[in-house]
Amino acid sequence: MFVHYIDLAWRSLRQTPMVTFLMILAIAIGIGVTMTTLSVYHMMSMDPIPHKSDRLFAVQLQTMDDGETWLTDDDIPYQLTYPDAINLAALPGEFARAAMIRAGFSVHLNTPRSKPFIENARVTGRDFFSMFDLTFIHGGAWTEAQSRDAAPVVVIDEEMAQQLFGRTDVVGESLFLGERRQEIVGVTQKWRPTIKFYDLNNGSFGKAERLFVPFSHVKAYDVDTWGNTNGWKFEETRDFNDKMNSEMLWIQFWVQLDTPQQRQAFGDMLMAYMQQQQNQGRFNRDTLAYSLQDVNAWMNYNDVISEDNKILVGLSFMFLAVCVANILGLLLAKFMRRAADVGVRRALGASKRQVFYQHLVEVGLLGLLGGALGVLFAQLGLLGVRQTYNYYESLANMDWVMLLSAPAIAISACILAGLYPAWLVCRTTPATHLKVQ
Repeated sequence: MFVHYIDLAWRSLRQTPMVTFLMILAIAIGIGVTMTTLSVYHMMSMDPIPHKSDRLFAVQLQTMDDGETWLTDDDIPYQLTYPDAINLAALPGEFARAAMIRAGFSVHLNTPRSKPFIENARVTGRDFFSMFDLTFIHGGAWTEAQSRDAAPVVVIDEEMAQQLFGRTDVVGESLFLGERRQEIVGVTQKWRPTIKFYDLNNGSFGKAERLFVPFSHVKAYDVDTWGNTNGWKFEETRDFNDKMNSEMLWIQFWVQLDTPQQRQAFGDMLMAYMQQQQNQGRFNRDTLAYSLQDVNAWMNYNDVISEDNKILVGLSFMFLAVCVANILGLLLAKFMRRAADVGVRRALGASKRQVFYQHLVEVGLLGLLGGALGVLFAQLGLLGVRQTYNYYESLANMDWVMLLSAPAIAISACILAGLYPAWLVCRTTPATHLKVQ
């Protein structure tokens, strides 16, 4: 029976090509606009590292004195001072940890044919690669000894290796960061998380770095941050050494704690550290506080998805509702024109339920066709977003969930629009139209 209904629906759509085209176009435009905004919102709200997001924690310390406030709800700064980052990195325990900043360098090969280019870099600890799932295709991270000695080493990704050398197996080769020669010790696969969750202080949707150097370079080579630096009191900083020893906040710090016991132990160490610092004249507060937030909590804390994004999705669904209202009017006119045919079917034994289902199948088929065309419109919309906003490149895409959602939403919207016209036409009285015939 269902196949028969599809056949009847297809015949009906072909009998009124102009009306059918207008309805398909209306639902396609509505789906195109809705899926463009919904796809970006969906990618924004996805867990960027689902298999371990509940084991990675951003560390915050309440470093300010009593009476000083911060712009966060819990009054705790987003970042750490350099001394705190160094001290936390030295805490005992078998857990991965990584202090980090965003920096940048002029990259070249120091040859006439090598054109220098400016590249963002992640200055971090060697645990960064395992914590955030970067995969090495050649070599590996720098060693503990190289990190301790601030050895001139670097890790790059395969894209940069191809750009510089025309191949990926470049371990042992050298490149220059400004005037400093660095040995390549590892090459990673291209790594492009949809959200730059590990450093939300410098833009949630920026491109991930392709270049990595040890965190010890900060002190050894005066590598300053290209990100945000904040402070809660006036301090005279005449040089970079003063900045490193100040209460300025410019370092991000992450830890991986795989068990509740590890988390409790690390929390106890943080509190003991803060009490120790308080005894040395810092953290002058009656109540010491710290925060450990996992990946998803950290994104919520930093308002990765703003109210504007939610409003935009709501407006797109309102636009879809307008399209559905137009389709309802067209369906009402089309179905009522077929009242005489329905009357004959009813006289020949078709029930109201069968007539109702037949028309719902027709509007469902209409939704399927409109949804398929709407996916193409959405792809054009997402292409426009990618070309207009480079930092949305990894977000302006449709995954399989969105690809399946588009026709599902379109079919549901069309069925919703067709409920009243289908109900109205199935109540047709056979005798009325048989007399006319």
